[in-house]
Amino acid sequence: MNYKARRNKLIESFSKNELLFFPGNTFSPKNYKDNYYRFRQDSTFLYYSGLDLPDLALVIDTTTGESHLFGNEVTTSDIVWTGWQPSLTELAEKSSLEQVHELSSLPEFLQEENRSILYLPPYRGETQIMVANCLSINVQEMLDNVSVTLIDAVVARREIKEEAEITEMEKALTITRQMHLEMLYSAKPGATEAAALAAAIKLAEENQVSLAYPGIVTVDGEILHNHHHGNVMKEGDLLLCDVGAESPSYYAADITRTFPVSLTFGEQQKAIYQLVLDMLDYSVTELRPGHPYRDVHIGATRIMIEGLKQLGLMQGDTDAALAAGAGALFFPHGLGHMIGLDVHDMENLGEDRVGYGSGYERGDQFGIRSLRLGKELAAGHVITVEPGIYFIDALTNQWEAEKTHSDFINYSEVRKYIGLGGVRLEDNYLITQEGSRLLGPPIPIQIEEIEFLKSTTVDFGGRA
Repeated sequence: MNYKARRNKLIESFSKNELLFFPGNTFSPKNYKDNYYRFRQDSTFLYYSGLDLPDLALVIDTTTGESHLFGNEVTTSDIVWTGWQPSLTELAEKSSLEQVHELSSLPEFLQEENRSILYLPPYRGETQIMVANCLSINVQEMLDNVSVTLIDAVVARREIKEEAEITEMEKALTITRQMHLEMLYSAKPGATEAAALAAAIKLAEENQVSLAYPGIVTVDGEILHNHHHGNVMKEGDLLLCDVGAESPSYYAADITRTFPVSLTFGEQQKAIYQLVLDMLDYSVTELRPGHPYRDVHIGATRIMIEGLKQLGLMQGDTDAALAAGAGALFFPHGLGHMIGLDVHDMENLGEDRVGYGSGYERGDQFGIRSLRLGKELAAGHVITVEPGIYFIDALTNQWEAEKTHSDFINYSEVRKYIGLGGVRLEDNYLITQEGSRLLGPPIPIQIEEIEFLKSTTVDFGGRA
């Protein structure tokens, strides 16, 4: 990664006499000071410095073009507890940073001249306090004065992935493929959801990486963000597994597969699974530069409505059902989002500024309002494509009682599917000049190959 070139490119968006301030993350205590969560560096700080240590800050001077690293030199006492760490000068040399300073001098440096200080919205409480103290203002005033110009400049650069970034994401996806195969083999009657997730976490730890986000491994797939893993799997269940690894440089993978706990899918399960796969296949054909992702989401929803009509669960005019939002009973979330150093890439900078931007507005209708990415796709974007169909008892009860979209939904037939749970399928795609390509090694997804793998101990190069 050429961090200096990235910083120079960023400077081009700004006038002279501005300081671009990027605080890194610090350790975050879990329940007392010395028992903290696993350290994860701020992604934008990583993008412009590549430095993966706590208690650092980066300031880019748009007047001189120089970059300043602020931090604390390691003491002998530190080394006793943490081992050897590089000096500030060594860290600066690693990332071609021109100047180094003690962290305690940061407030004076920022305020010593009449300079405009531009910064991104801090998302951690300790960082908010640190930035406010550096600027000698209160936290609310600090939050009210984040730089929209800097946000847009960072988004414009981070959203177009370099080849080195693609390589990192494919490393994450290679690990993630093995994780999903382990979960496929762990999906068996009598085993717990926790055991399946543990198999994935073990693989991540063996590869010296972390999960990119808390794993969703559940037989209650209709609960979209279900982090309970205490159920015991039984014959006839579906296990929805939404799990992805980070690469060694913290680039994310985000993959979902849905496996039968039995050796084969049931007939209802097979019909819904194939329909979700049809939605995915359609969506992939629509990935190309200049095409709004909102249109891809709408097209995938149309495929779902047509399929559910064939199964007797929906009825009436497809265009009218689509316009009314009736399909959101079954597909209440968006088709996908940006992915990169963050699993929801740059979401801390404002979901709409990343996923919509100028000329695009998020819809307010139930379902489409949860679409995180609606704007035109561009070459270099990396996105998730994750259609799903869910049978949510509470939502169905409410809509049926209120006769919501009763012209389009056959509630008596929907009732026959309550208990199936949910099916979601998700892959990661790079938008290219010609269209798109799947990132990472293919992960089994067809009904036939999943049922074959369930019946054997061979996974074509993985587990034997």
